[in-house]
Amino acid sequence: MITVDGLTKIYGNRTALDHVSFEVPKGEIFGFVGPNGAGKTTTLRILAALLEPTSGRALVDGADVIEHPDLVHDRLGYMPDFFGVYDQLTASEYLDFYASCYRQPKARRKKIADDLLELVGLTDRRDQAVDTLSRGLKQRLCLARALVHDPAVLLLDEPASGLDPRARVEMREILKELQTMGKTIVISSHILPELTELCTMIGIIDQGRMRATGPVHEVIRQLTAGRRLRITVLGQKEEAAAVLKPLSAIHEVVMVNGSIEARYDGDDAAAAGILQTLIAAGIKVSGFSQLEGGLEDAFMKATSEDI
Repeated sequence: MITVDGLTKIYGNRTALDHVSFEVPKGEIFGFVGPNGAGKTTTLRILAALLEPTSGRALVDGADVIEHPDLVHDRLGYMPDFFGVYDQLTASEYLDFYASCYRQPKARRKKIADDLLELVGLTDRRDQAVDTLSRGLKQRLCLARALVHDPAVLLLDEPASGLDPRARVEMREILKELQTMGKTIVISSHILPELTELCTMIGIIDQGRMRATGPVHEVIRQLTAGRRLRITVLGQKEEAAAVLKPLSAIHEVVMVNGSIEARYDGDDAAAAGILQTLIAAGIKVSGFSQLEGGLEDAFMKATSEDI
């Protein structure tokens, strides 16, 4: 659905994007993360056909952003990291205005506005002036604005920025609903734990270069050092640690909240061997599970080293 190939953007002596490449298949939620100034917004603006790249190519639903920007605008909804609202309009008038900008027939515009207000949970605010809405409600209204022409692709630049925890949860549920409707969604965000739950794919960019991209858990697995086990034993923590530490597959053993965490190399068979060794030593194991490094760990690894 989205193809980015060798995208480069140079401003004077500064290279904002350096041969960025990634793909987002149809129906995926792609989390696009990186430090401030990494190139996220520049990439999104190029995908939205609002900024021309210095070189490289980008396709949105088959339309080239340089050769066919009008097709891109028809197939894509873009929610920038600022509101851009008309404060004196009501919520329904605001959506009606943008629907007219996308050449939606007048007879259909009221239904479009009503349906979108229901989708984002603003039906009871339809006649409320935009400038009286809270930040979270304005974010939802801006998301509805990006949907007035029923685009196949959504680009959302920091959609949860500045929202309180409840508003972030509500935004996340709306995005999940949009995915079930078949939308392909790209989200730029700094709220990494929520991306792990929401996104199916991730792209990490730093200093204008893509450091990693792919399914979320695959990227985490590739970037987090070693595999970890959480082991719970019945009153034999010191004895269990003494059994684990000499094993060649084990690199580190630490006590965490009453359990043992062990970092090791190997596959599932290696983990099974560690469990068998503990049992053979007479250790009463009540819990044994693999731990996966988080997105924050992967992000720090990707943005702190040349990989």
